Amino acid sequence: MKLSARNVLEGTVKQVNHGAVNSEIIITLPGGTEIVSVITKESAENLKLKAGKKVYAVVKASNVMVMTK
Repeated sequence: MKLSARNVLEGTVKQVNHGAVNSEIIITLPGGTEIVSVITKESAENLKLKAGKKVYAVVKASNVMVMTK
């Protein structure tokens, strides 16, 4: 599979929290950093996401905001 996104992060599903419509997927990256994705519940079920499954987090964004205090 080829993607136009350049930010592809390999990781492992730590936790899946299903809601009525969406699911929150917590992915642990190498080194212990976690990234969270919210996808439709249907997509999470179709991908058979569960703790321990190896996945790729694909990030494609037109901008990233940075803030300081």
